[in-house]
Amino acid sequence: MSLSYNELYRESIQNPEAFWAEAAERLHWYKKWDKVLDDANPPFYRWFAGGMTNTCYNALDRHVDEGRGNDTAVIYDSPVTGAKKCFTFREFRDEVALFAGALQSRGVRKGDRVIIYMPMIPEALVAMLACARIGAIHSVVFGGFASHELAVRIDDCKPKVIISASCGIEREKIVDYKRLLDFAIELAHFKPEICIIRQREQLKAPLNEERDLTWKQTLLGAEPAPCVPLESSDPLYILYTSGTTGKPKGVVRDNGGHMVALQWSMEHVYGVKPGETYWAASDVGWVVGHSYIVYAPLLNGNATIIFEGKPVGTPDPGVFWRIIEEYGVSVFFTAPTAFRAIKKEDPNASYLEKHDLSNFRTLFLAGERADPDTVKWAEEKLKVPVIDHWWQTETGWAIAANCQGIEPGPVKYGSASRPVPGYNVKVVNHEMEELKAGEMGDIVIKHPLPPGTMLTLWKADNRFTESYMSAFPGYYQTSDAGYIDEDGYVYIMSRTDDIINVAGHRLSTGAIEAELSAHPDVAESAVIGAADDLKGEVPVGFLVLKTGVDTPHGQIVKHVIEYVRENIGPVASFKKAVIVERLPKTRSGKILRSTMRRIANSQEYTMPATIDDPAILDEIKEALQSIGYAK
Repeated sequence: MSLSYNELYRESIQNPEAFWAEAAERLHWYKKWDKVLDDANPPFYRWFAGGMTNTCYNALDRHVDEGRGNDTAVIYDSPVTGAKKCFTFREFRDEVALFAGALQSRGVRKGDRVIIYMPMIPEALVAMLACARIGAIHSVVFGGFASHELAVRIDDCKPKVIISASCGIEREKIVDYKRLLDFAIELAHFKPEICIIRQREQLKAPLNEERDLTWKQTLLGAEPAPCVPLESSDPLYILYTSGTTGKPKGVVRDNGGHMVALQWSMEHVYGVKPGETYWAASDVGWVVGHSYIVYAPLLNGNATIIFEGKPVGTPDPGVFWRIIEEYGVSVFFTAPTAFRAIKKEDPNASYLEKHDLSNFRTLFLAGERADPDTVKWAEEKLKVPVIDHWWQTETGWAIAANCQGIEPGPVKYGSASRPVPGYNVKVVNHEMEELKAGEMGDIVIKHPLPPGTMLTLWKADNRFTESYMSAFPGYYQTSDAGYIDEDGYVYIMSRTDDIINVAGHRLSTGAIEAELSAHPDVAESAVIGAADDLKGEVPVGFLVLKTGVDTPHGQIVKHVIEYVRENIGPVASFKKAVIVERLPKTRSGKILRSTMRRIANSQEYTMPATIDDPAILDEIKEALQSIGYAK
């Protein structure tokens, strides 16, 4: 018999301490907490205060100690190299313990930061869990980021060690990670003591003898390290997310609340039982990879999959179905972009017919809004529930979802479904008045946030409160706008800041604008997110040139596109920019980006009353039409 959603949700809001204490009993604690929720210093709430635990122990050692050491824990499948490997919980624990000992032998201790800049290979997970084992704080940087972005993160978290690989492998090229890393260290003011490089066959990297060690050299003479008992509130990791100023924000996650929330979510949100195979097709550089490739599945005793490939082209749009069949995947989680790519390449799902997916029961989509057409196509072809759900890097797990382990409700296309237990979600206006069902406003979450959400921003408590907690006192500001319908279903409609969502990757338009304005011929710039059939949104740039510039316009556009690729990375998917005489602004000088975005997407718009010159919007429309928008 399914649990009642309404009863469970009500209990989580009215009696959160009892609710989460019960969930925490399922995990191992060296010392039980003194207080379930320490609310003495809002908004800096702390869950399981005084408790002592270790996330790595609960993810690996606990299963070995409880007799499940021979169960499959980690599956590595790399269609770009042809490599496949499976690890049991015992095997992976031993790999992690040895590497943790190697880190300790190099001076890494509790509280030290370790940056991990790696492709999707088993060593990425080994490195993360090894840090968790000894209390070091890992900060994983997505391999799609260029050297400048890596350097910014090095300077912010000041790592004692950086762990990387000689290369990553894309469909048609090899990405020289070591070259990018070396340049990032050169750019950074802070210099790490040691770099550990996993040499790959596809590209051997030259090493700096004074600083660099290979992965194999690091393990020489190492002894396995035991788990270090940690305070529940000790940081587990820092994960950087885009900031509206262009400077990334280092989201800090704790140990105790994080493991309790993620284990609970596997059972209740995703409906996954221990021993099943669960697959999140993401990257460990993003929050989905942290939560649902590494920690949540292993905490729940599931096999998890490290996939080094793409939804299409490695080798074909049937690779997802091959992996689901080969490893008996029960629940699959990916971004809508992946399914749009498959649908484009194989609209009739002919590749699906070649595979037996009888063990597969649920598809979850997140990272960006799942458009109804994609959801309906997936439902029709897979014949399983397709669940859109909503969460953020800051929360670490789902805010709203159609919880498959509680009491699934009907699917409403375009909605992320109902709030997950623990999240008291409201829609308010700027006067802090709660809006009625169906009325559009700011989506906020009442304090305290549930376990697993961010503690603060790294070395930036003031920025934490200013960015998230000050606009709506007593509430967390999600910076998403939308509404809740009469059945309690949440609809996310837009962002209220300058963050755009490119294929599930959050990027700051302000950061891209900074790169455009760095061009010597550019006087002013603006970037908007334009609708894209495949990626959901892509950035489009507008350039106003300095007086007297005679450089060919095409050359300037080419250069700024190269700037963004080199300094932010290919993840930005910045491929289109247009030169205009001027930008539309209010009389106070604010650029009308939202109006420009509506024009680009061929949507109706209202002429802003404060615009300085209405005729400029026709000029913007013509410029957008010249690059394929505003049709």
